[in-house]
Amino acid sequence: MRGITKRWAVNCVGVIFILLIIIVIILVCFVHNFYYNSVFQNIEGRANAFANIASGDIVYNENDFVTTSKEYVESFPDKELMELMVINTDKEIIITSTGFEPDVNIQMPDFNMAMTSGNGCGSWYGKTENGENVLAVSRVINSKTGDYIGGIRYIVSLENVDRQVLIMALIFMSIALCIIVFVFLSGIYFIRSIINPVRNLNETAKRIAQGDFEAVVEKQHDDEIGDLCDTINYMASELSSAEKMKNDFISSVSHELRTPLTAIKGWAETIQLSKEPDFVTMEKGMNVIVKETERLSGIVEELLDFSRIQNNRMILIMDKIDLVAEVDEAVYMLTDRATSEKKHLVFEDPYIPAPVIGDRNRLKQVFMNVIDNAIKYTQENGEINVSIKTDDTNIYVIISDNGCGIPAEHLPKIKEKFYKANQTQRGSGIGLAVADEIIKLHSGTLDIESEENVGTVVTITMPLAKSQNQKLTENLNNN
Repeated sequence: MRGITKRWAVNCVGVIFILLIIIVIILVCFVHNFYYNSVFQNIEGRANAFANIASGDIVYNENDFVTTSKEYVESFPDKELMELMVINTDKEIIITSTGFEPDVNIQMPDFNMAMTSGNGCGSWYGKTENGENVLAVSRVINSKTGDYIGGIRYIVSLENVDRQVLIMALIFMSIALCIIVFVFLSGIYFIRSIINPVRNLNETAKRIAQGDFEAVVEKQHDDEIGDLCDTINYMASELSSAEKMKNDFISSVSHELRTPLTAIKGWAETIQLSKEPDFVTMEKGMNVIVKETERLSGIVEELLDFSRIQNNRMILIMDKIDLVAEVDEAVYMLTDRATSEKKHLVFEDPYIPAPVIGDRNRLKQVFMNVIDNAIKYTQENGEINVSIKTDDTNIYVIISDNGCGIPAEHLPKIKEKFYKANQTQRGSGIGLAVADEIIKLHSGTLDIESEENVGTVVTITMPLAKSQNQKLTENLNNN
């Protein structure tokens, strides 16, 4: 036995064993005292009865006591159970119920005790010369005038009593042993019902730690262990999904990096190998190189932002800004791209001030990311609408498109890191995750509604400056 089983055996069974031993000892002592007290009370009652008889028959002298004692001894009914001795004033045994000559050297500590005690009674537990365990009870007899005229002594063997006490002790120990065996066997069964699933969980966890995310724990009971099995299986499923998203992310980022690098390298080699300067070709190549370099820089910056958010190191430069102006600038910067792709980007400028407390560059990054996604997933001749609404406390930036939309099964995870609903489109899969975190740091929300083959609506909600100060303070304190 080891581990939990050993601890259970030591702590539980060990404690129960000690308690049962203590209980058995207490019960044996109780039975021992009960039997011994019963024998003592029985003999003491007989001694008192004889004393009452003697007091009624004896008048003044020892001779009357001896005569009465002989008659009592001769008619003593329990000769087989105990021995009765009559003692004279010289403390000598003159009559015994056995009929044998009394031993003059016999020790009588109980009679000595009776002589000195106030009630004239004494008792002694001990062994005879042949090793027999006995109880002796002595009683001093006084005449009617109060003079000492003799005494009686009862001796009873305690072997039968000891045998009965031993039998009871064995019964108690047998019951205790049965309890221990029952507790041990039932406990082992119960412990195994826990240990075996835990061992399976341990083995499965090791397999999951080694990368086998297909490992599944079989649920046997609908209890805490069963809940743990469900949690382990759920964890394996989530790790499998995370591993897949990570691999897709690495593949996607690798592709995203490789494409501009290939273009940059190709045009750089073309320009380098040109024997005669061709300013048209050189200008075209340099434009591609600059454009792809900016694209690379954007990808790297996005990855750095994601890393900062993950490590709670995102620093915001907060200021009072006009959010409408930032949205308008983001739309302006992407209008040419939408036009080149034959898509219509429409911005409904409300011409109203919308002051918020925020980081100008980070918010512009969010708007460009969301509008870029809308353009990316909208077909030719499609339309992307950007509108702004306000109420007493919030401003709402609504970016809608009539593109391909997001399937219902992908929508709940669309803002998770590394997640891409459409693997055929460019992008790292962390843009929306970064945008969502930036908006949260501004005490706002980013909500997405979409229907496949119909379109997508992204609503960015932020508190206006007059109601944002308190929320920003709370948000910064929490971070």
